[in-house]
Amino acid sequence: MASITRDVFGTLPDGATVERFYLQSESVRTEIISFGCIITRLETKDRHGNFTDIVLGFDDLESYTKKHPYFGAVVGRVANRIAKGKFTVNGKDYHLPINNGPNSIHGGLKGFDKVLWTPEVIENGVQFSYTSADGEEGYPGELRVWVTYTLVGGDLTVNYKAQTNKTTPVNLTNHSYFNLAGQGSENIYDHEVSINAQHYLPVDDTMIPTGELCPVEGTNFDLRNPVDLGSWMAELKEIGFDHNFCLSESQKKQTCARVHHKPSGRVLSVCTTQPGIQFYTANFLDGSLKGKGGAVYPKHSAFCLETQGWPDAVNKPQFPSILLHPGEEYNQTTSFQFSVK
Repeated sequence: MASITRDVFGTLPDGATVERFYLQSESVRTEIISFGCIITRLETKDRHGNFTDIVLGFDDLESYTKKHPYFGAVVGRVANRIAKGKFTVNGKDYHLPINNGPNSIHGGLKGFDKVLWTPEVIENGVQFSYTSADGEEGYPGELRVWVTYTLVGGDLTVNYKAQTNKTTPVNLTNHSYFNLAGQGSENIYDHEVSINAQHYLPVDDTMIPTGELCPVEGTNFDLRNPVDLGSWMAELKEIGFDHNFCLSESQKKQTCARVHHKPSGRVLSVCTTQPGIQFYTANFLDGSLKGKGGAVYPKHSAFCLETQGWPDAVNKPQFPSILLHPGEEYNQTTSFQFSVK
């Protein structure tokens, strides 16, 4: 059983109260706020039993309300990129805000990371709900959404559910930035990473998938066996990883990624029902943001493992569909499992 307490994290400019929820087990402590369903703190033990905060973020609400790279937030209505902010559903064209080069990313200018959710404490966790209005950020249909965090032992599980009254694309994920050495550590080069995927999606120069499904074998994207991230990234012909790895579409929860930080002994395993996982090595952090405790976050100082539908799937019929129809329920689950080796 996790212990759960709550307090006030801050007040939004319109006077609305943002609550903070503390979930604690014997091996994990986390704090989650009702603004953006943001994980603001996540502490796990090292091999000596010492707790350290392993996610990037801020100490105050004001910083989360300003522009930042989605630290710890739930992103949607559609996570990742939609090419040129356009798509067509049932013969009707839709246009979204452009907020990432020529594309739309993570739900638009005011995605789910920038709204106040309604919380409810449940057994071992907290459930957040939000209703996205028809036309919000250009998307069709009223979408009712529930995001539930539960903590049992070393497993922090996130379940996403949604229902709509019009056919609409839906793709939800959590955008936590991890550093198993502790938030504020200089880089992630001493992490060992593996991703259980046979294929990945190559991208164009605006980070939109080309539509090809490429085997990882014989490439630097072959992470099926553990690699030391520093030396592996030094050989990568990219500025870092920011790619979708293609998982099985079984809808059963499967272990898809594992990260081991040998100096501390911390291990993070990710299990999901989603068909993809975006591995991102914080290529666009530049040290300009002041994080928790005054920490500076430079390039490659964290990694994200965003379980998801495939990027731009709404424009690529050969990709697994992310369309949700009236009468259906979107229901996806991801677990972050923390242990020590």
